[in-house]
Amino acid sequence: MDILIVDDEQSIRLTTSVALEAEGHYVETAEDGDSALQRLKEEDFQLVFLDLRLGDEDGLMVMQEILKKTPRQLVTIFTAHASVATAVKATQLGAFDYLEKPFTPDQLRAIIAKAQKALQTQVEVVRLQETVQELKSEVKHNAPPLQFDSEDERTRVELETLFRAAASPASVLILGESGTGKSVIAREVHDRSHLRDKPFVTVSCPSLSKELLESVLFGHMKGSFTGAVKDTWGKVHAADGGTLFLDEIGELPMEIQPKLLRLLQEREYERLGENKVRESNVRIIAATNRDLAACVAARTFREDLFYRLNVISVTVPPLRERRGDLIRFANDYLSFFSKQMGRKIEGFSEAGRQALVRHSWPGNLRELRNAIERAAILARGSKIEAEDLPIPVAADAAATTGGNSTGPVIGGEYSIDDIEQTHLREVLRWAPTLQDAAAILGIDKATLYRKRKRFGMD
Repeated sequence: MDILIVDDEQSIRLTTSVALEAEGHYVETAEDGDSALQRLKEEDFQLVFLDLRLGDEDGLMVMQEILKKTPRQLVTIFTAHASVATAVKATQLGAFDYLEKPFTPDQLRAIIAKAQKALQTQVEVVRLQETVQELKSEVKHNAPPLQFDSEDERTRVELETLFRAAASPASVLILGESGTGKSVIAREVHDRSHLRDKPFVTVSCPSLSKELLESVLFGHMKGSFTGAVKDTWGKVHAADGGTLFLDEIGELPMEIQPKLLRLLQEREYERLGENKVRESNVRIIAATNRDLAACVAARTFREDLFYRLNVISVTVPPLRERRGDLIRFANDYLSFFSKQMGRKIEGFSEAGRQALVRHSWPGNLRELRNAIERAAILARGSKIEAEDLPIPVAADAAATTGGNSTGPVIGGEYSIDDIEQTHLREVLRWAPTLQDAAAILGIDKATLYRKRKRFGMD
């Protein structure tokens, strides 16, 4: 290791240097703070031994100056027995460790071994951070292209408003149907803000019970509830200094809403089972497919929380109202998936295009992506035909062009149950998961379960 010894006693500098050099380390010395700071400016040292008393100088002040210039510098304090309390304070201020005088060669070796392990950990952390960045770049590269401009005037105005507000610390509320890309837009707001290099942490409000959701958000103390076997930090702590994205906030239980309001207003929160008030500087972005104003009227959502969230509010229009963007999105998805699968697919046939345009896309972009991915896999020719698309999309085209349909046609002599059952069965046939099917149908999983049971689809 490269080591710098800073002590005003020549005997300490000499004996420590001899002991360390005998172990194969490179050692330099300095007798005061100014000399030490100059040497650290000229050369990198992996470890600094620093005396608490440098004549008239305060070693703590010198240490703080060193750490101010090089925050990762390992500094071990030399201290006399009477100054152990001050040495402990030094570790609280950032010192790596302290060594009480007089010390033995074994104690010196133990500090060196500890420092080497700490340096190795630093290297591994840096390597891990680089790996994470590489993975993020790879994921971004391997994700379907996302367009944040639009040919639809309403959508363009909404997105422009949102992205203008990205640089501010204001809370953002994104409204829209399931599958319209609210979570992707939330991430884009974060990436366009001054917090782009800070954490972006997501919490899905409907995915957990009230008890677990509160713990996930704010953390908990050991024993605060059954199964709490250790102290745990929550997502609010993880997002400190960055962005906390609350997906489907309309599902947030009433019992938790006052605590979120406190976080928004006071920047304060408490972990479950803990009385200590903690601070968190997070920016809140929330999204929901619910009409929050109606929820306020129905007393299922707090009015004061709604207004705190609703500082910057936009509504993402559904895909059926963005026909100008539909084919562009479809072409982008097709280009991505055909390249990913190593296939040469030129585009959509006229019948394929008509099938896309005539479908209502209740699942929005999520449904479109799944449909194009499936078509890219199953297409037999160089273009996507109507029959390559999922059955509901192709059936829409057949129904509107007078072709044969595999089920009831809208406006025909069929009961509501017949139409609902057919639509439900076809969505379940091609949706990747039950959660996706429920989102496309605009119902929750419990309602989907009841409908499947009713129609004998278990």
